[in-house]
Amino acid sequence: MSATVPGEPLGSELPAGVRFIGERLGEPRWPSPTDAPAEADLSSCVACGLCLPHCPTYRLTGEESASPRGRITAMRAVSDGAADVDATFARFMDLCLVCRACEDVCPSHVPFGRMMERARTQIEPRRPAGARFLRWLGLDVVLPHPSLVAAASIVQPVARPFLPKRVRAFVPRRVHRGPRVPPVTHPAPDVPARGTVALLTGCVQDRWFRDVNRATARVLARNGWRVVVPNGQACCGALAAHNGRLETARKQARRNLAAFARADHVVVNAAGCGAHLESYGELVDGAALPVRDVMAFLHDEGLSAEPRGGAGVDRVAYHDACHALRAQKIHAQPRALLRSIPGLEVVEIPEGDRCCGAAGLYNVVEPELSGRLSAEKAAAIASTGVTTIASANPGCTMQIAAGLRSLGVGAEIVHPIQLLDRAYPSEAGTPA
Repeated sequence: MSATVPGEPLGSELPAGVRFIGERLGEPRWPSPTDAPAEADLSSCVACGLCLPHCPTYRLTGEESASPRGRITAMRAVSDGAADVDATFARFMDLCLVCRACEDVCPSHVPFGRMMERARTQIEPRRPAGARFLRWLGLDVVLPHPSLVAAASIVQPVARPFLPKRVRAFVPRRVHRGPRVPPVTHPAPDVPARGTVALLTGCVQDRWFRDVNRATARVLARNGWRVVVPNGQACCGALAAHNGRLETARKQARRNLAAFARADHVVVNAAGCGAHLESYGELVDGAALPVRDVMAFLHDEGLSAEPRGGAGVDRVAYHDACHALRAQKIHAQPRALLRSIPGLEVVEIPEGDRCCGAAGLYNVVEPELSGRLSAEKAAAIASTGVTTIASANPGCTMQIAAGLRSLGVGAEIVHPIQLLDRAYPSEAGTPA
């Protein structure tokens, strides 16, 4: 079968481009069976097609190879020995955003995100040497080491003009150099204590969105929670897992499992990080952390201190990050908390459940499709007339900012916890 790409006709037997090797039918072709998509997962898909209209890449291309069903068929072909893990197979997998919109509507509960991570792990050793080196440098060397992430943030303003245009478009123009979250933040003396939470400060979040971490600690303390930042934590490993480097993701998972081993609650303020921490059991047998998204946590536990004043704005559009909405089923909680702020109206974005196109590294490695999704999202936000957007994921925040800039729309993009923080008096907590 000849190789094709999205936009070209598909064959009927296998997704386009999967090379048929009939005499080898039945011989498994996964390069590394250890991290291959599981047979039980592959068999769980009944090919009903309900996922197709919800898949961003299928919607943009109309191609079966760019749909969850088509990708699973390609995985099955490899598993059955009917195809190889070749360049075309890699192309099918790389075009996926792993937004997990398909999982949200699947009646068979197919774990598509897990299958994609394992399929990409099979691809990774066969990529060109240059691509493997760059991924190794970023995902295996820099992100797992906070000191190197710090160095990258320091170099960024100098290096930014030399970055490729597609990268420069969404990389933040400024780096937050304010103080980091203290190791311990206590509630103010007049605030009844409710317990202790451990805060994941993250890698990108800690360097490029440090003010979000500080606002998170203040709001939690204002509501009676003692906030600790455990030593030894690092990048959650989501980017490594999503991009076929599961061994690196396992190392980062084990590190964070040790750092948060004594925590009653692990509070996370980045949607992608929270969703990935919840999946640690898929990487490390028996692993589990009591992960709580900060907005869901505050909603479910209740605010002991009601917001007293406005947040500096009267209307805000709330953006649903895919890994909050799809993976963690977070939708009503942040909206309810924002509506608890006096005078603040929460505005819905048209077709707001659609992916913005950030998807980890997707906006770097697949700029064309990512750009189309970004333009759709920016136009939908602009149609609301709102100039303040609440986004609870750093990748989404950068992508939306770039999309709005391309339209010439001036807007402030904040984490919803920052709006809650603004609605409280400044003396929210006492550092240790």
